[in-house]
Amino acid sequence: MSTTMTQTANGSAAHHGAAGPLDNRTSPHVQLHTLPYDSVTIRGGFWGQHRSVNRSTSLKHGYNMLEKAGNFHNLRLAAGLAQGAYIGRLPFLDSDVYKWLEALAYELANGPDSELQNMADEAITLLAKAQGADGYLNSFYTVAEPGKRWVNLRDGHELYCAGHLFQAAVAHHRMTGSTRLLDIARRFADYIDSVFGPGKRRGVCGHPEVETALIELYRDTGEKRYLTLAKYFLDERGHGVVGAQPGRAIYYQDHVPVREATTVDGHAVRQLYLTAGVADLYMETGEEALLHALLHQWHDMTSHKLFLTGGVGSRVSGEAFGEPYELPNDLCYCETCAQIASIMWNWRMLLITGEGRFADLMERTLFNGFLSGRSLDGKRSRYENPLMRRAGARAYGPHGNERAEWYECACCPPNIMRLLSSLSHYIATNTDDGVQIHHYAPADIGADTAAGRVHLHLQTDYPWQEVVMLSVEQTPAARWTLSLRLPGWCHNSTLRINNKKVPVAVDDKGYLRLDRQWQTGDFVELCLPMQPRLTVAHPRIDPTRGSVAIERGPLVYCFESFDQPSEIDLLDVAIGRDAHLEALWRDDMLGGIMVIKATGCWVDAAAWGDDLYRPVSTRTPVTNRPMHLTAIPYYAWDNRGLGAMRVWVPLV
Repeated sequence: MSTTMTQTANGSAAHHGAAGPLDNRTSPHVQLHTLPYDSVTIRGGFWGQHRSVNRSTSLKHGYNMLEKAGNFHNLRLAAGLAQGAYIGRLPFLDSDVYKWLEALAYELANGPDSELQNMADEAITLLAKAQGADGYLNSFYTVAEPGKRWVNLRDGHELYCAGHLFQAAVAHHRMTGSTRLLDIARRFADYIDSVFGPGKRRGVCGHPEVETALIELYRDTGEKRYLTLAKYFLDERGHGVVGAQPGRAIYYQDHVPVREATTVDGHAVRQLYLTAGVADLYMETGEEALLHALLHQWHDMTSHKLFLTGGVGSRVSGEAFGEPYELPNDLCYCETCAQIASIMWNWRMLLITGEGRFADLMERTLFNGFLSGRSLDGKRSRYENPLMRRAGARAYGPHGNERAEWYECACCPPNIMRLLSSLSHYIATNTDDGVQIHHYAPADIGADTAAGRVHLHLQTDYPWQEVVMLSVEQTPAARWTLSLRLPGWCHNSTLRINNKKVPVAVDDKGYLRLDRQWQTGDFVELCLPMQPRLTVAHPRIDPTRGSVAIERGPLVYCFESFDQPSEIDLLDVAIGRDAHLEALWRDDMLGGIMVIKATGCWVDAAAWGDDLYRPVSTRTPVTNRPMHLTAIPYYAWDNRGLGAMRVWVPLV
């Protein structure tokens, strides 16, 4: 892929024309192609605000926490630059550095920043010194347990860490043009290839991740050995190679070969990193058994195991998927990393099929289950993202009731950083016949079509406001097709081209296809009405039976105790079937949000007395008192202290 190089203000190289996190422009088995990273620039708006906090606060906070937690210290020990003992008991702490470094790479492409540049240079220099002469790089097995390389593939995470290094290296190479980190990654990948494979050592990592990373390393370098090695690791899974104890193979996705899988099971993050890797392999090989399995697994997840927020992972125990319809509100896990893995997988499925249902799930997850994992100030994050928190309740999971600055296993904070930094990658794609817009944010978009170069300017206050405006800044003379995703939640959209109303015709993939001979200055107005709505869950989901949730546009809402009358326990709140819902903008709340005012009622539970259970025939009637409720976007909860929260409320 040809690219050009220019120097930025701080002296680093901006690699124009290079891809973002995923480059499928030469992959033969896809419907849509990703754009060069610098082809899409987000200009403010909802995501611009969150990305600005990520850039100005989260990344620098991450650097300080990696220093404080000992991650850099451990690498200095491996490099011979420090003395002392390895800090921490976990063998995979290097991966947090790699995810943070990947986020830095995208931010350096988003705009020059000498402080971020110095952080990146310092970290890369440290990694180069910590790498062994044979290419091996892992501070734990260099310092804490030398001589035990590859002894515990099931839980040692050596290949998992390597995968995150490869992704950071690809990002840094594409964003800056430098091969400093890429050279480190390739030396390690070549060493791994010399150890594992047919006729070599047999084994797979207990935590999938290296598979998708190796395929992206192949795409970036053209070295087919990396693709072959990724296929080997995927082929081996499901044959007992992980070495799980009896009954535990499902936790590691080692209970069934990837081509025979029909359900999502076990540890949610591992499962979805694995499906992302399988999707990557399909893009390169076109093996139908892989796609067939992925579609079955996606159906299982979305039909049986998906929370309203896009969250996945029903069980704290094992951080795992549960049984079909096992979706508890307060005892769920919904790990932030699992939501990120879901977004990665759905992006790949969208590129493979061109079907908007995958972009719909990306959107639901991005605005709700993912974004709730980070505090509004960018300094704290959540592991678990429950849909209910009781007043004064103790923590249900191992990570506390509130967001924390950092964790012993800090996989989530830098994972959030790298997705926010690279978010523009997921806005649009192209094909020979046109440009596809999948997600709506203020942005400048440039793309090539067979007819010629296209440049679009997108304006919107989505998800707060319902209008999306696109103006054509540059267009070839020949016809081409502009495709706009019609979100699955919207059922009464309107469309205007140059102020003339045109029929809304949605294709079988969920997109409005506007095929015409465009002119410079043409503009499109898509209106996506966002009336607040009540949502009910499948009747087999026991914890939500008889309850409703509030949604508006792509946002899921929740009730926090801070916004209700002080004497009311959220456990006693209900909503009527004819409840009036009204959206109101509050600039003074939680960074600026649209709240939903709802007419509801207070259930006088005190009238029940001390009896937990009574026969229906002798039950004392419970009176309902009308009241006004206020709901906030779910992503904004837990930013004001330890209050109660709930998404689902009874319908009366």
